[in-house]
Amino acid sequence: MPKIDSRAVVREGAELGEDVVVEPFAIVGPDVKIGRGTHVGSCALVTGNTVLGEDCRIAHNAVLGTDAQDLKYAGETTFLKVGDRVTVREFATVNRATGEGEATVIGDGAYIMAYAHVAHNCVVGHEVILGNAVNIAGHVAIDDYATVCGMTAVHQFVRVGRYSFTGGASRLTKDVPPYVKVGGVPTRPIEINVVGLQRRGFAEPTLNALRQCYRLLYLSDLNTTQALARIREELDESGEVGELIEFIEVSQRGIIK
Repeated sequence: MPKIDSRAVVREGAELGEDVVVEPFAIVGPDVKIGRGTHVGSCALVTGNTVLGEDCRIAHNAVLGTDAQDLKYAGETTFLKVGDRVTVREFATVNRATGEGEATVIGDGAYIMAYAHVAHNCVVGHEVILGNAVNIAGHVAIDDYATVCGMTAVHQFVRVGRYSFTGGASRLTKDVPPYVKVGGVPTRPIEINVVGLQRRGFAEPTLNALRQCYRLLYLSDLNTTQALARIREELDESGEVGELIEFIEVSQRGIIK
């Protein structure tokens, strides 16, 4: 059975799974679905068409599922879909999408720290870490296992690749390729995210191949098209190298250079 404090407000129609905890003064809206074992902290607000997965931790004063901060939003039915084992810390905000039937999505195991903001139509992947006061504009994609450190601002429609690392107080106006570490203002590439990749179990031959990609992309006199051609000539396009090539070729905003 859910454990709901008598001072909390859970609107009729809300669906709460087994062992859900709702602390004092939290508010859960009528269209919300909360999975087994999730904990909603005091004074948190979970509203709108929001689905929370299992074993999530929503800290006090977090706000999930509110209307899109988008002048085009006109009250259409939109969603927030949050996976399992997601942590949302104090005063973080996550908006629903804009556009009929569209969704903002947070993947399994994501960790969203205090005062971070995830805007409408964003897709945050599995095991992503968003640091304190990270601000993500609408239609941003943060791919699996990426880390975005505190006080970083991310421009709308930017994509941040898998296993990348963005240093604190950065400004992302271009796409961040997978496996790359970036930082600073203006934000620039620094190196392959070696420490993060080693922690995730990437083998040394893979790291060496990614280092060679980085050298050709960022430390040579080649432009991006020429660098990709050289990467194809010199390296096996399968696996991580192929993913890096594809990411750059389909980028809509261009990559950080």
